[in-house]
Amino acid sequence: MKLPSARDWLFSTKAFTAAMLALYVALAMDLPRPYWAMTTVYVVSHPLTGATTSKALYRMLGTLIGATGAVVLVPTFVSAPELLSIAVAAWIGGLLYLSLLDRTPRSYVFMLAAYTLPIIALPTVTAPETIFDVALARSEEIILGILCASLVGAVVFPVSVGPALAARVGGWLRDAGAWAGEVLRGEVTDEVVPLVRQKLAADVAALDALIMQLAHDPEARAFAREAGELRGRLLLLLPVLSSLNDRMRAITREEAMGSARDDLVALAREIADWIGGAPDTPERLRARIAELTPDPGALRDWPSLLHANLCARLKELVDLWQDCLALRRQVAGDPAAGHWAPVLHHRPVIGTARHHDHGLLLFSTASAALATLTASLIWIASGWPGGANFVAMAAVACCFFGAQDRPAPFLWMMVVWGTTAQVIAGVLLFTVVPQVHDFAMLVLVLVLPFLLVGALIPRPELGLVTLLLAATGSGSLSVQSHYNADFTVYVNESLAVTGGFLFAWIWALATKPFGAEITARRLVRSGWADLAACAAGTRLQDHRVLVSRTLDRLGLLILRLASGAIDDGLATDGLRDLRIGYNVLDLQRDRRALPGAAKDAINAVLAGVAGHFRTQQKAGAALLPPAGLLDHVDEAIRAVLAQRAGQAADNALQALVGLRQALFPGAAAPLLPPARGAVDPPLLAAE
Repeated sequence: MKLPSARDWLFSTKAFTAAMLALYVALAMDLPRPYWAMTTVYVVSHPLTGATTSKALYRMLGTLIGATGAVVLVPTFVSAPELLSIAVAAWIGGLLYLSLLDRTPRSYVFMLAAYTLPIIALPTVTAPETIFDVALARSEEIILGILCASLVGAVVFPVSVGPALAARVGGWLRDAGAWAGEVLRGEVTDEVVPLVRQKLAADVAALDALIMQLAHDPEARAFAREAGELRGRLLLLLPVLSSLNDRMRAITREEAMGSARDDLVALAREIADWIGGAPDTPERLRARIAELTPDPGALRDWPSLLHANLCARLKELVDLWQDCLALRRQVAGDPAAGHWAPVLHHRPVIGTARHHDHGLLLFSTASAALATLTASLIWIASGWPGGANFVAMAAVACCFFGAQDRPAPFLWMMVVWGTTAQVIAGVLLFTVVPQVHDFAMLVLVLVLPFLLVGALIPRPELGLVTLLLAATGSGSLSVQSHYNADFTVYVNESLAVTGGFLFAWIWALATKPFGAEITARRLVRSGWADLAACAAGTRLQDHRVLVSRTLDRLGLLILRLASGAIDDGLATDGLRDLRIGYNVLDLQRDRRALPGAAKDAINAVLAGVAGHFRTQQKAGAALLPPAGLLDHVDEAIRAVLAQRAGQAADNALQALVGLRQALFPGAAAPLLPPARGAVDPPLLAAE
C-alpha cells in the first residue's frame, strides 16, 4: 500500500489539532458529552478548506433542524411510544427523500437532520423533561467541533479548492483530448461511443461538488463564475465530439471510395495536433475552417451538406477547447491568465435539471423509515436499556447507505469497522485512560492512533473505513472531565451500536438484494421515454433541460454499465441519444414555420422517432431503428430542400441531417434534388 503523502499527514495533523482543541474547550465548558465535539471534527474535516467550511455549515444547519424536531416530538408523543416511533420514522423518511432529491453537498443538511433527531430524542424518552437541555447540549458540542474544524482548516496551512479543481479539470481535458485526437484522425471505427469515453460525463458530474465549494473558499471564491462556465463547456464538448465521430467516419468512408476532400482530412488532423499540444493558434485554425466551409449556394448534394456540417462542428470544437484552456487557467489562479472573454458565443445549453427516479427514491426512503420503525418496535418489545442507541445507529446506517444499489456491502463494513473501533477504544478506555491524569497526557495517548487513522481518511478507497475508526473510536472513548467509565455500561452501549449496524445490514439483505441492473434499466428506459415524449410533443422542454438531464442520467448510468454486471441489452450510446433529442427539439421548434409539405414530412419523422423509442422502452433493450424511419427522414430532407426559405427551414434541414447521422450512421447517401436556396448551418452542439 502506498504510504500517506505529506499532504495527507498535514490533513491528519490539522484534524487532530482541531479535535484536541474542541475536546479541551468542551471539557473547560463542562459540557455533558465533550467527546461529541471531538467526533464532529473528524466528521466535517476535509483536506480542502472550502469543503471543510461548507460541510461544517451544512452540519450546523442539519444539527439545529434535528435538535428542534427532537424538542417538538418527544414531549408530544412520549406517552405513546408507538406513535413516537412512527413520527421518528416519518421524519427520517421525509428528510432522507429531500436529501436524495438534492444530490449536491447541500443534501447533507437534510440527511443530518434526518438521523440527528433519533440520536438526540430516543435516549431521553425515559426523562422527557430533559429533552431541551439534551438538545441544547448536543447542539453546543457539535457546533463547537464545527467551529474548531473550520478555524484550524482556514488558519493552519489552508488548502484552496482552486488548484485541486484545476488539476481534476486538467486530467479530464487530457482524456477528452485523447478522444478528440482519435476522432479527428479517423481512428474511431465504432458507431457506439465506448463506455470509457461516455464516462467523461460522470467525471464532469463529480466536479460539481468541488465547484460548489468555491463559494466557501476565500481564495477561490472570485473564480466561482468561471468555474460554472468551465463546467458547462466541458459538458458541451461531449456531444460535439460524439457528433464529430459520426462525421469523421463518414469522411473515412469517402476516403475508401476515393471521393474524400483531402483538405478537410488534413484540417481535422491539424486541429487534433493543436489539441494535443502542437504549436498552432486557434485563430489560424478558424481561418482555415472558414476557407474550407462550402459556399451556401453550393449545398446541393449530401456530401456538401455533410462537409458544411463538419466545418461547423470543427469550429465549435476549436472555440470550446480554447475556452476550456483559458477557464482552467482562471480557476487555477494563474496570474498570467488575465481577463477571460468567451470565444464561444452560444445560447446557454447547460441547465440545472437533474434526473430523479422518484419510484426508487420512495422505495429507498420508505425502506429506511420502516427499518427505523421496526428497530423501534423491537426496542419497545424487549425493554432493552441500550435500545435507544440501537435504533439510532440503525437509522444512521440506513440514511448513509439506504439509497445505494446494493447497500449491504457498505453496511457490513460499518458492522466490521465500527465494532473494531469500539474494541480499540474499549482497550484504551479501560487500560490506558485510567492512568491519564491531565489533558497533556491524554493528548500523548491519543496522538499516535488518531494521526495514523487521519492520514488515511483522504484516500477514497479507505475513506469510509478510516472515518468509521476515527468517529466511532472518538465517540466510544467517552472522554469526560472525570474518569467514570463502567465496563457493563460500555459493553451494553457497544452492543447497541453494533446491533444497530447489524440490523441495518440484515434489513438491506432482506429488502434490497438486487444490484445495479434494475437501476440501470430504469435509467435507460427513462431516457428513452424522454425522447419519445419530446418527439411526440407531449413534454415541452428546452435544450438546457434536455442536455442537463440527459448528461446527469448518463453520469449515473455509466458507472453501472462499466461494472460489467449489466445486461448487454442495456448497452446504449447516451451521447447519441442526446444528439437525437437535441435535433428533435429543433424540429419541434422550426416545423411550425414551414410550408405544408415540409411540415407534414417532419411530422412523420417525429412520429417515427417517438414510435421507435416507445418500442425500445417497452422492450427494455436497444433496437435498430426501423427502415421506414430512414425513408421518412430522407423524404423530409427532400421536402425541405424543395421548399426551403428562411432560417427556420435552414435549421430544420441541419437538424434532419444530424438526426439521420445519429440514427443511421452507416446508411447510404440519400438521393437529393438540386437545392434552390442557401443554407447557413447554425452552431447546434448536439447535431
